[in-house]
Amino acid sequence: MKTSIATVSISGELPEKLEAIASAGFDGVEIFENDFLAFDGSPRDVGRMVRDFGLEITLFQPFRDFEGMPEPHRSRTFDRAERKFDVMQELGTDLVLVCSNVSPVSLGGIDRAAADFHELGERAAKRGLRVGYEALAWGRHIFDHRDAWEIVRRADHASIGLILDSFHTLSRKIDIGSIRSIPKDKIFIVQLADAPLIDMDLLYWSRHFRNMPGEGDLPVADFVAAVAETGYDGYFSLEIFNDQFRGGLPKAIAADGHRSLIYLGDQVRRNPSVASLTLPAMPARQPVTGVGFVEFSAGGADAVQLTAMLRSLGFRKAAVHKTKKVDVYQQGEIRVLVNTDEAGFANAAYAVHGTSAYAMALQVPDAADAMARAVALGAEAFSQPVGPSEVEIPAIRGVGGGLVYLIDAKADLGRIWDIDFTAVDDDNAPQPAHLQAVDHIAQTVSYDEMLTWLLFYTSIFETEKTPVVDIIDPAGVVRSQVIQNDTGTLRITMNGAENRRTLAGRFIAEKFGSGIQHLALRTDDIFATSSALRANGFRVLQISPNYYGDVEARFGLDPELTERLKAENILYDRDEHGEYFQLYSGTYGEGFFFEIVERRNYRGYGAANAIFRIAALKKQIRPEGMPAK
Repeated sequence: MKTSIATVSISGELPEKLEAIASAGFDGVEIFENDFLAFDGSPRDVGRMVRDFGLEITLFQPFRDFEGMPEPHRSRTFDRAERKFDVMQELGTDLVLVCSNVSPVSLGGIDRAAADFHELGERAAKRGLRVGYEALAWGRHIFDHRDAWEIVRRADHASIGLILDSFHTLSRKIDIGSIRSIPKDKIFIVQLADAPLIDMDLLYWSRHFRNMPGEGDLPVADFVAAVAETGYDGYFSLEIFNDQFRGGLPKAIAADGHRSLIYLGDQVRRNPSVASLTLPAMPARQPVTGVGFVEFSAGGADAVQLTAMLRSLGFRKAAVHKTKKVDVYQQGEIRVLVNTDEAGFANAAYAVHGTSAYAMALQVPDAADAMARAVALGAEAFSQPVGPSEVEIPAIRGVGGGLVYLIDAKADLGRIWDIDFTAVDDDNAPQPAHLQAVDHIAQTVSYDEMLTWLLFYTSIFETEKTPVVDIIDPAGVVRSQVIQNDTGTLRITMNGAENRRTLAGRFIAEKFGSGIQHLALRTDDIFATSSALRANGFRVLQISPNYYGDVEARFGLDPELTERLKAENILYDRDEHGEYFQLYSGTYGEGFFFEIVERRNYRGYGAANAIFRIAALKKQIRPEGMPAK
């Protein structure tokens, strides 16, 4: 699978874009004309620069409003084409994109357009060049790849071929089965883009909301499978118009793009009907069977406060590391590690971010396979020295530079708690609070990072993303999206902050970056848990009493249940599947908190309650500039 990306897809000046594209691992690049025109060097300079980066120019684009023009416009279009051909030859590329005409003076007619393309093919052939025709979804006369193919077919010229673009086909819901009948040698290049499903004008949708394959809602994998079934073995190229990407870091956006293409290719390659798509083999996406542990970096008084909070939640100290200052607190299937070591990555994380949940471990059937897939998809591997006879856990860099450990039940990894740790008796163990497992992990990120991390998780692990939900904070809106699997053994909520005045935005600002902002722990009896927490001295988040009258009216709750909820500061929600109960801690440090939930077949995350939880949490946060107590 040969990969390419259009320069319009990422931000920066042309040299910066090319460096990012090469660094990400692409084979080729489409030169968007405006990027070339804004560059001071000659076409030969651009071509040389591209080749110096180890790239091939796959396409020069766009050439607009060509076919079906009346005179004198028609003559001028051919003059413009000759000028484009001059530039192409100096650049060192042989393919130009002609998009379907949108000019109000253009004339319709398949045969008229075919005749124009035949003549253009004659001119291109004299220079050893090729012309690809693309149907814009908003073209004046041609807006369907089937009609574009008919024009190419009737033009009947070796230098004239078709350019397929997933957005233009899928946005109009055109039958992708028609692609399978197109001869592979007449498909000159394939452009790819995904997009969220939004009901809006096609041109505006295309120009502002495209994203990488796998980040949106269009069936791009089905589109690529149809192309691959023709035997096509040319470039698959990203053409992304996105306001967010235009303001993003070029290297990060390019890396996302390359990951999206490799993931897309891997999805299609696993289709038994596809034979033409070649990719380096990688293991399949790994199912996640649970959260093995969550690890905090801490020190000094912060560590004392953290362990006090854990004990009030009913966690007992279960083990200590044999060589490092790492304590294990356990309850049910939940393990929380508190790392106060004065060396290593945890200490560095503490120095930068303060006390934070800087790492988590995901349980998978085969950690080595999960690691191999992650690295093949561009994830950054992490390792640090381990002591004699200690287990080295495979790990990759995750959100905010934190760590995602990968553990399985095989060999030493399956015995890590026996090999690296010594069990201890907790003589002053608190009363257990009936907490069973990690229900979900909430990661707060800058809004412009959300698509990156959604793609990260969904491409490596067997997970799917849910639709975006707006979480209302009194200071703004936070965009929330969930990555989860069918079994509920992995649920990660991604909360994208757009301003620092929201609770999520403040967390990012105060912690110097994205990270885990809260852990939700599951119980099978929220009221029994609440009673145990009270006995342990747990400080529950106080919810406004006004909330309970409204929730009783909305759901028709029994007044006795409402009074119980109110007395325990428990929030309530319901969906078509069941009920949900939520109880929160106050904030720890710069905005971290715990959540306790009980699910009774409920499938959501209590989004309707977020505004009340946020308002209550904000009351506890010290004003900016005021020192911590």
